[in-house]
Amino acid sequence: MKLTFHGAAGEVTGSAHILTINGKNILLDCGLFQGKRKEAFEKNRNFLVDPSKIDVMVLSHAHMDHSGNVPTLVKKGFKGKIFCTEATADLCKIMLHDCARIQVHDIEFVNKKRLRQGKNPFEPLYAPEDAERAIQQLVPMPYSKPFKLFDNVEVTFHDAGHILGSAFSEIDFRENGTGAKKLMFTGDIGRRDIPILKDPVLIKDIDYLITESTYGDRRHPPAEDAKGELEKVVDTICDTKGKLIIPAFSVGRTQYIVYMLNKLFTEGRIEPVPVYVDSPLSSAATQIYSKHRECWDSGAVEFLINGKKPFTFDNMHYTESVQESMALNTMPGPMIIISASGMCEAGRILHHLRNNIDDPKNIVLIVGYMAENTLGRRIAERRREVKIFGNYVPVRAKVVEIAALSAHADEFEMLEYFDGCGASHIEHAFCVHGEKNALTNFSQSLLKAGMKNTHIPLPGQIFEF
Repeated sequence: MKLTFHGAAGEVTGSAHILTINGKNILLDCGLFQGKRKEAFEKNRNFLVDPSKIDVMVLSHAHMDHSGNVPTLVKKGFKGKIFCTEATADLCKIMLHDCARIQVHDIEFVNKKRLRQGKNPFEPLYAPEDAERAIQQLVPMPYSKPFKLFDNVEVTFHDAGHILGSAFSEIDFRENGTGAKKLMFTGDIGRRDIPILKDPVLIKDIDYLITESTYGDRRHPPAEDAKGELEKVVDTICDTKGKLIIPAFSVGRTQYIVYMLNKLFTEGRIEPVPVYVDSPLSSAATQIYSKHRECWDSGAVEFLINGKKPFTFDNMHYTESVQESMALNTMPGPMIIISASGMCEAGRILHHLRNNIDDPKNIVLIVGYMAENTLGRRIAERRREVKIFGNYVPVRAKVVEIAALSAHADEFEMLEYFDGCGASHIEHAFCVHGEKNALTNFSQSLLKAGMKNTHIPLPGQIFEF
């Protein structure tokens, strides 16, 4: 067995790892790099391995840092099947098309400037037709049902509890006449007792582990604190008659926040403030969340049985057109605007931040991880001014973070999970998808938990067993 690490090695975004068994190359995820524009631009275009040499792909979930570069992979020669869960396939169908549209739009903007400077124009990373070809290669599979990749290589998806359709990949294999071995690839690890989604499923008898480490050096407040913290923030904008601006990923955080607001309104804990989900992709993703009730936990099902729809309520509005979006900037508060992208790197959220971040009546609510070198991280760091659309804007709005709303398990939740799996059985654990401190700390924590060897791979690094 050979493992080659490409993306999310020593960093957070761009998840991509190759598992080679019996001469076959299995790609685990193919995500977009995010952060410094020029650096990400190059990384997203240049793979460390020839895509035509990859035989098959296993996709953990639909977030762009795990799935967003699949169309580039296909564009550059990958022709194999892409196995994922059924909900992930449905989400990728809308998200990859949306990402392709953004790639084309952004490059048009960049090229206008380049042409004025007498420079050669860039090509978009990929176009809608590349996204469509990638979608045609998706092979949806149910949870808990093993399927064969090749002779002596079998995969089973288990619910990871991170977003709708997210999966732990259990890969059972035999190689060169040796005994059976098991590798687990976490993708992203969700949290227990989080609304809407089921808890992460335990996988036993793991020999090799590739695990995310996003929050490997910190502890979240209890998940039950999230409702109370959200209630306080809404009460504040009701007092100031301001706007609550929430940058949120179209898949996962948006639905979670809408559900929480719905519960708070239903329980009479907050005033009926207008709520606007200003993202066509979020609206489409929410419809897919409504469709896949097999992924819901008992609380969401009970909410529905009691006559309440989790993602719609009286003062809830899903905006579609650009005109509707622009109108929000001239409307008085109090109001809540939930918009993408989650790290404030593109999309309608940029317009809402530009128009509202300089007003002390308003609040910007941070509800998820913000990668280094993103606008979201700079806002979360509470800088005095930030650059939006090329111009510096003073940050006078209050910036609040509710860590209890995170979709990623923290250090202690991950350690608890692996303890349940049987940490002492794991021969080699590879910590990926984290910043330096998180990777280093979590690697040491896994050793203390009983794992025999832990590694923090670098891009391009190869391990053979």
